[in-house]
Amino acid sequence: MGKMGRPKSDAVKDHIVTVRMSDEEYRKLKEYSQRHRQTITKTMKTGVNLLYREAP
Repeated sequence: MGKMGRPKSDAVKDHIVTVRMSDEEYRKLKEYSQRHRQTITKTMKTGVNLLYREAP
């Protein structure tokens, strides 16, 4: 019998990032995520990718 469980990903995600936010910043992040039906993690990753694409 083969191995059970989730298959290994090609892009291993080993890094954990924590961010301190004010109540207002967190409220905006959470509201945006809910309105766009995505997780807070997905929202933040999208933001990083947008910044990276727009950087000179």
